[in-house]
Amino acid sequence: MNTYLLAADEVNPLAPHPVEIIVGLIAFGLLLWVLAKTVFPQFEKIYAERTDKIEGGLKRAEEAQAEANRLKQEYQEQLDGLRAEAARIRDDARAEGQQIKAELRAEAESEAARIRARAEEQISAQRESAVRSLRGEIGGLSSQLAERIIGSELSDPARRAATVDSFLAELDGLGSRQVAPTAGAN
Repeated sequence: MNTYLLAADEVNPLAPHPVEIIVGLIAFGLLLWVLAKTVFPQFEKIYAERTDKIEGGLKRAEEAQAEANRLKQEYQEQLDGLRAEAARIRDDARAEGQQIKAELRAEAESEAARIRARAEEQISAQRESAVRSLRGEIGGLSSQLAERIIGSELSDPARRAATVDSFLAELDGLGSRQVAPTAGAN
């Protein structure tokens, strides 16, 4: 029985006609043949190019990574060398600083000793000057005091000098007696 005909000679709209199937298969075969001859080789060519690009890119990336690692290693070695050089320079600077510090300290101590010696000389000179000045003033005061006490004027310079010298000798004697007991008590 014919499946295309239904009861009462009706055509089934869902079932294709056999001629259409044959024409469709021939058209599909021709289309497939044309695609296989023209389009698919282009697809394969593009696919191969992309594969080469990707593989080449990966290879270039690996080479670049290896080069970067090599450069990094070189820079690290240079950096280590520079660090060692910096440490050596720093140590040299410290040693030189210590040497300069010691030289400056010795120079300062020498200068301080020179200043101390000059100050002691000045103090000694000032002390002698003060002693002379005080002796002169004490001599004048003692003559005035002696004139008042004695009532006579010591106009003779020799007598005046002898009186001053004896008075100063007495003062020196009093000073040494007062200094000695206090020095022995300590």
